[in-house]
Amino acid sequence: MNLVNSILSMAKISGFAGLNLESVIMLLVGGILLYLAIVKKYEPLLLLPIAFGAILVNLPFTGLMEEGGFLNILSFGIHHELFPILIFMGIGAMTDFGPLLANPITFLLGAAAQLGVFVAIIGAVLIGFDIREAAAIGIIGGADGPTSIYLAAKMAPKILGAIAVAAYSYMSLVPLIQPPIMKMFTTREQRKIVMKQLRPVSKKEKILFPIICTIFVGLILPASVPIIGIMMLGNLFRESMVVNRLSDTAQNELINIVTIFLGTCVGATMQAEYFLTVETIKIIILGLIAFAFSTFGGILFGQILYKISGGKINPLIGAAGVSAVPMAARVAQKVGQQANPRNFLLMHAMGPNVAGVIGTAVAAGVMLTLLQ
Repeated sequence: MNLVNSILSMAKISGFAGLNLESVIMLLVGGILLYLAIVKKYEPLLLLPIAFGAILVNLPFTGLMEEGGFLNILSFGIHHELFPILIFMGIGAMTDFGPLLANPITFLLGAAAQLGVFVAIIGAVLIGFDIREAAAIGIIGGADGPTSIYLAAKMAPKILGAIAVAAYSYMSLVPLIQPPIMKMFTTREQRKIVMKQLRPVSKKEKILFPIICTIFVGLILPASVPIIGIMMLGNLFRESMVVNRLSDTAQNELINIVTIFLGTCVGATMQAEYFLTVETIKIIILGLIAFAFSTFGGILFGQILYKISGGKINPLIGAAGVSAVPMAARVAQKVGQQANPRNFLLMHAMGPNVAGVIGTAVAAGVMLTLLQ
């Protein structure tokens, strides 16, 4: 009898007793995300820890997100924007701004590819989100996961999980989403255009760029300095070539460790009561619209540069103005080679691609300045 009572007592305090339909659904969502990360290899570096974090936080009675719980303590890095900013240091250390400096006009393509951000903001407001939530949702259009998380943590923490999942899902789907849009708004003859080789960029230019960019952007938009400034610090580590240990650490150990913490904590925000809502579906749809319009905006400005240059600029590189580095540039290269096997657009597309990273960070700075 005592054994039976003990078993019944254990059953009452086990996780099975606390399971409900919402928890089961979220465990399945976590499983699907794990499948996409492991089997389909969709942004696995972040989608895998996000998925497992979602599973952990939806297991009953774990106490992980209660006061003093492990994930609750670790989430300090999300709520105070520590993790996304450290990610940007690693991104800066891994980024070569040479293609952008070799062809500065591609800055404009990175700016034009932010069109989807503002289209999504308008759409989000029209369907009932407040302006701060709309701003956080809109940044998905920049295809920049860390910036999306950074802005959501500051302006819409309750929907951070949905925004992060949407942002990284669409980043991973760049090779599927972009080509149809690219082909729809360019002709085959335009896609065949071979651009001339980029000029060499001096070491002095590469060293001065992060310094000048930080000061210039910081004076115009102080709110963007936490992102732009730290990214440029990482880039200066890389380009100065006098702190190789710091550069290597930022590119490898630092960004890897922070990615684990960031992904797991983002997953921990996907508690059933916050994630299983109509708003999540709206966010995912708005994210797709934002990303599509950002691709369109880049191509549209690419068409303008094509006309201005007398047909010397291939408008395909405009689609690389979204921040998915280097995936969007590779897609431009692939679509260009489908039209002309001798076409090599990768380095030309990297210019607007890295410009898009700066553009999305600046867009986030504008929103923080206007809405905080």
